[in-house]
Amino acid sequence: MGIIGWIILGLLAGAIAKILLPGRDPGGFIGTTLIGIAGAFVGGWISARFFDRPVEKHFFDLYTWGAAIGGAFVLLVAYRLLFGNSRD
Repeated sequence: MGIIGWIILGLLAGAIAKILLPGRDPGGFIGTTLIGIAGAFVGGWISARFFDRPVEKHFFDLYTWGAAIGGAFVLLVAYRLLFGNSRD
C-alpha cells in the first residue's frame, strides 16, 4: 500500500476514532484529519514493532484497520489531554 493508501486509511481511521470519541476538538476537522493520518502511521508502526504483527500491504486487511483506528484513537485522546477538549 502506497502513501496515498495510508493517507486515505488515515482519513477514514480518524473519522472512526472521532465517532468513537465524540466531542469538539481544539483543531476542528482539519486537526482531527491530521491526527487520523498520523494515527494510521503510528498504529502501523506499533503493530509491527511491539506486537510482531506487521501491517499488510492490502487496504482491506482487518489488522491494518485495527492498528490505524487504534493509533488514531490514542493520538486523539492524547491531543485532547494536552490541548483541552473544547474550542473557546
